[in-house]
Amino acid sequence: MISITIPTPDVAITKQDNPELSHIYGFTDFHLITREKGGIFMFYNDKDELLFVGKARKLRPRIKKHFEDTVSVMKPHRDEVTKIEVCIVDDPVDREIYETYIANKLRAKYNVEKVFYK
Repeated sequence: MISITIPTPDVAITKQDNPELSHIYGFTDFHLITREKGGIFMFYNDKDELLFVGKARKLRPRIKKHFEDTVSVMKPHRDEVTKIEVCIVDDPVDREIYETYIANKLRAKYNVEKVFYK
């Protein structure tokens, strides 16, 4: 049997109420997320429930795209996101495995692909 452990997040940012600095949907700490490295990201709500998990070759642009894109699966649920966790994962195959495993293990609410529990 294969044993997979969910990685510890390298960066976690939280939404702020009425932020004074420049922000995207209340998140002012996007600069903490790397632009150049790949990995997985997880969106959580205020009850710490996993809403969505995704992977990216370049994390910051991909995460921002979920908040700006008109076709993102998260478009109708952007206001629910209160925390973003990011794990740096260099290997693309590992990213794929983690994304599928986490979406199923933690039952991500808005992941529609690669889900086996519905």
